[in-house]
Amino acid sequence: MERRSALKNMGLAFGYAVATPTLLSVLQSCKNKPAYAEWAPSFLSKEQGYAMAQTLDVILPKTETPSATEMNVHVFIDAYLDEVMPLEQRDFVIMKMNNFYDKVLLDSGKSTLMDIEPGDIEPALGMYLKKRTDQEEELQTEAIMSYMQAIMEGGEATLDDEIARISFAHELRDLATWAYKNTEYVGEEVLAYLPIPGEYIGCEDVNTLTSGKAWSL
Repeated sequence: MERRSALKNMGLAFGYAVATPTLLSVLQSCKNKPAYAEWAPSFLSKEQGYAMAQTLDVILPKTETPSATEMNVHVFIDAYLDEVMPLEQRDFVIMKMNNFYDKVLLDSGKSTLMDIEPGDIEPALGMYLKKRTDQEEELQTEAIMSYMQAIMEGGEATLDDEIARISFAHELRDLATWAYKNTEYVGEEVLAYLPIPGEYIGCEDVNTLTSGKAWSL
């Protein structure tokens, strides 16, 4: 149990809970930014950034609300990797990212990430984000924890390719959703927003209180 707690506290995912206010301000700066095809990431390679941005817009596409890239989620994730994430976790994320996109390239028959399209990414996300049994999830968690423990102890470690891809897909989706909900526009215009809390109503139906929307704050 101590081993599990230590590794979880270390952060197997992106660890976005400690994102600084300065970094979060990136999410608000969505005016006059270039299209992500022309975007030059700070940390990721141009190909990685292009692929990640497309993936984010598959996860959170433009509908009646803006897409993930319109809210600068791709810029936020790149900046977080560059400025905040500890080196060993960053290396782990990049390994899983490369594994995921290697699969996208293989299945699409394309040779470069600059050639992929949303239709090439959707099957991979569908495959790796699908619901798995509790037993499968437990085995995946144990494999990741064993990998991270070996890295922390200075040893060599390997991780099954499929587990690496599943882990990356879930982490990216979770971080994208968190970042998206923390933008000013989504917080005030999409979610239920009440800057000055009023009375507490403990037992009323959520559909009555907020029309089914989650609270922004």
